[in-house]
Amino acid sequence: MIKGANILKLRSVEINRTENKKMKRTNNCGELRKTDEGKNVILSGWIHKYRNLGGLVFFDLRDRNGITQVIFDPNNLDENIMEKANRCRNEFVVSVSGTVRVKPDPNKNLATGEIEIAADNILIENASKTPPFNFLDGKSDAKEDLRLQYRYIDLRSAKMTENLLVRHKVMLAVRNYLSGKGFIEIETPTFSKSTPEGARDYLVPCRIFPGTFFALPQSPQVYKQLLMVAGQDKYFQIARCYRDEDARGDRQPEFTQVDIEQSFVTQDEIFEMTEGMFEDLFKKAVGIELKTPFERLTYKEAMDDYGVDKPDLRYGLKLKDITSVTRNSGFQVFSGAECVKFLAVEGLENYSRKQIAVYEDYAKHLGAKGLAFVKYTCGKLDGGISKFLSAGEAEAIIKISGLENDGLIFFGAGKEEMANKVLGAVRIKIAHELKLYDPDEFRFCWITDFPLFAYNEEDERWEAMHHMFTMPKPEFLEDLKRGENLKNILGQLYDLVLNGVELSSGSIRIHDSAVQEKVFSILGMPKEEYESKFGAMLNSFKFGAPPHGGIAHGLDRMIMLMCHEETIRDVIAFPKTKSQSCLMMDAPSDVSPEQLKELSISIEKEK
Repeated sequence: MIKGANILKLRSVEINRTENKKMKRTNNCGELRKTDEGKNVILSGWIHKYRNLGGLVFFDLRDRNGITQVIFDPNNLDENIMEKANRCRNEFVVSVSGTVRVKPDPNKNLATGEIEIAADNILIENASKTPPFNFLDGKSDAKEDLRLQYRYIDLRSAKMTENLLVRHKVMLAVRNYLSGKGFIEIETPTFSKSTPEGARDYLVPCRIFPGTFFALPQSPQVYKQLLMVAGQDKYFQIARCYRDEDARGDRQPEFTQVDIEQSFVTQDEIFEMTEGMFEDLFKKAVGIELKTPFERLTYKEAMDDYGVDKPDLRYGLKLKDITSVTRNSGFQVFSGAECVKFLAVEGLENYSRKQIAVYEDYAKHLGAKGLAFVKYTCGKLDGGISKFLSAGEAEAIIKISGLENDGLIFFGAGKEEMANKVLGAVRIKIAHELKLYDPDEFRFCWITDFPLFAYNEEDERWEAMHHMFTMPKPEFLEDLKRGENLKNILGQLYDLVLNGVELSSGSIRIHDSAVQEKVFSILGMPKEEYESKFGAMLNSFKFGAPPHGGIAHGLDRMIMLMCHEETIRDVIAFPKTKSQSCLMMDAPSDVSPEQLKELSISIEKEK
């Protein structure tokens, strides 16, 4: 027998079920328009902004699709409904039924601004505490740590919702475009073997084999090459990658890249395919028409003109080399330097000594001893080091600078690498401070012909400029096999740069085990090590490996630029902080002694 209290409880449940059934939404909060006038609708969402104007209750109801204004008029509604409406506050979750009517004063800032809902009923689905921050203007006004701690609230904002929608559209466009070009999507393992690829691996202890570890992949490099050997000659994957390295605005521990590999392909064919893909996804995701083909610069041209291998081409400010002009200079800083370059900027001639000192300190922070300068005013050089320059040197500098108006000239002298590093960074700093570029412009360029190797003077050994799986350009193959002329060997390497950000990187791969082993040897890797780390790939090359190449695009960086954000954390649903932690989930965290024991792991605490 069911007792009285239980009968009441059952009736309450039944009433709630009936009410919920009646309040099943018919439309989202972003779709109703003037043409829907008179329609009876049910909307569900969060109360974005609540207002009580002397009995009339207004609130803006929000879901992922938009905002619609709702009005409760006590002259037309019973006390029970008005009581529930009066109980509501910002971020309550509600369902509302009512009639669409045209507003006498449209809100031009809303897509639904011409209409409102005259409510006839409301169901409070869930109450809400006062949120820890405000996002009424479309984006949170809180500091990043608080936003990440309450990320599920931050993601309700219009800007974060828009960013996630762009991300979805990009991923959909990538899949559709590549599938239409004959590529197939193949997943590669998340648990793999630890290999030396430039950054520290994230390791996963294996319970079944105590003392051994899987590694999370820094990239699917080995697997995608094995897929080419396996005859899957057009592969792509939207791949999760993991690198244990310091976080920056465009880098975090786990990230996503669009991984593409193809057999029997040339560098030009990869460029053409990539440009077509970017044309397609930019148009579909953000409605922007790109100009193709993209500009191409060799690595040497990029370093000579911009001081960096990822130049922002939206503004000029090319570096000028005057090493030959200053070889016999009376100014010893110049005459004794391996390289002397300068950066000329119009409009800074009135900079004070204090303002210039900021750039000098910046140069010192980058490792330079200082940053020499002169001002160009009224057709001549003045101030700074001008008194140390001969008339001939001054005349040559003015001519080479190409300045049409007064300005400021900064000099970098010393080793070429340092001169480029300092002036390239100063160029970027000035352009950002003076806003010398159009933030809505998307300027792509390919960087090609990278050196295959770079010499590490501190460790006195050769390193791979990008990665150790790249074929040299054909004219350098014999030098590689002989281990000669390593400094001058150029690889079939290429980067795609967008607005000063390295967006993509790729190469034509090594497909010959003898060539691959030679590269390992040049990099100082013992045979037993590379056979242990890369034995599967080396062995596969002996079973008919096709020539192949590919490219990987940084999805997070791409979307960051498309959405005009400063950091990839604003285009990832649940990112890590700058310190690589997750404030929302309180991770990383301790685990129980029992879990550690299962994994045969003991933790030694610092003394």
